[in-house]
Amino acid sequence: MIQLTNIHKSFGKQKVLNGIDMTVQKGDVVVILGPSGSGKTTLLRCVNYLEKPNEGSLTIGDLTLNCPHPTKQEVLLLRRKTAMVFQHYNLFKHKTVLQNVMEGLVVVQKQPVEQAKAVSVSVLEKVGLLHKQDAYPSQLSGGQQQRVGIARALALNPEVILFDEPTSALDPELIGEVLQVIKRIARDGITMIVVTHEMGFARDIANHVIFMDQGVIVEEGRPNDIFHHPQEERTKQFLKRITPEWNYSI
Repeated sequence: MIQLTNIHKSFGKQKVLNGIDMTVQKGDVVVILGPSGSGKTTLLRCVNYLEKPNEGSLTIGDLTLNCPHPTKQEVLLLRRKTAMVFQHYNLFKHKTVLQNVMEGLVVVQKQPVEQAKAVSVSVLEKVGLLHKQDAYPSQLSGGQQQRVGIARALALNPEVILFDEPTSALDPELIGEVLQVIKRIARDGITMIVVTHEMGFARDIANHVIFMDQGVIVEEGRPNDIFHHPQEERTKQFLKRITPEWNYSI
């Protein structure tokens, strides 16, 4: 289970997160929606301490952090429980696909090279890129590079995978291949928190949807409730603007 309690985050005088409480159960696929600047990505980055919350506590499994004052060991343990898939892939350009996936296993988890290779081959097969294991990132499409990023996250066997708008940097024709891979992962029961602007994908994949605005959670619930029966006026405004072709009850 993941529990965020009273999470606050400011950059200078700018308040980005204002008292976030969130619970994610094992196996949940939680999708976070909201307009640009609502705090979605900052919240995601707080989950694995890429951003340090100014206030609050964070629990993942058996580990709880007092966010303003964690020990270095606690941060290390937290990051070993999480894996992030970034917008812009963040692959090592001078390493092959296989080497990119193996990197965290060998360097961070200290796995023997042959064991790390076996794990990496398995996850590359899962994302449909085993035939590209010897290619370099420059030889791949954007969609393929993002699938390598997903394979790298899967290889670490984390308790939760965090997706930060995984299709936002892709050309429209490449988005589908990445979304299909994420859907397959979701069917395997892996806990995921996904920030995305892909409304149809969010409705299909999530079992829990959170709508954020101005650093707070405005509304949350099951996808059908949020997309078709939103209760908050701000949620209705957002959905009407983003998905005008959809009908929902008011």
